[in-house]
Amino acid sequence: MMKTLILKTVLFSGMVLLAGCSSVMSHTGGKEGTYPGTRASAEMVGDDDTNWGTKTLVLLDLPFTAVADTLLLPWDFFRKDNSVRSRVEKSEQQTQAMNAVIPPAAMPDR
Repeated sequence: MMKTLILKTVLFSGMVLLAGCSSVMSHTGGKEGTYPGTRASAEMVGDDDTNWGTKTLVLLDLPFTAVADTLLLPWDFFRKDNSVRSRVEKSEQQTQAMNAVIPPAAMPDR
């Protein structure tokens, strides 16, 4: 009785973790906005460089990703992204703004 309960719990947990892969990867990867996993999946399906095998898996996962993104919608509205990627992007934006004010030095002619 206890073994079947543990087995069912492990199988159900595995199915939940595998469903919505794009949503989980997008939320842990620091992408901001609403429905980041669904948007990433749609981009992969529309990309010509993605092979047909990957597109098939993405299309199978897309409904689960949309459900996971919908369940994580409150988190998307209230989270503040402190991932390394967002900090680097913010730093690069500030650096580009500074470089727009201070133009780079002219290169010497040869």
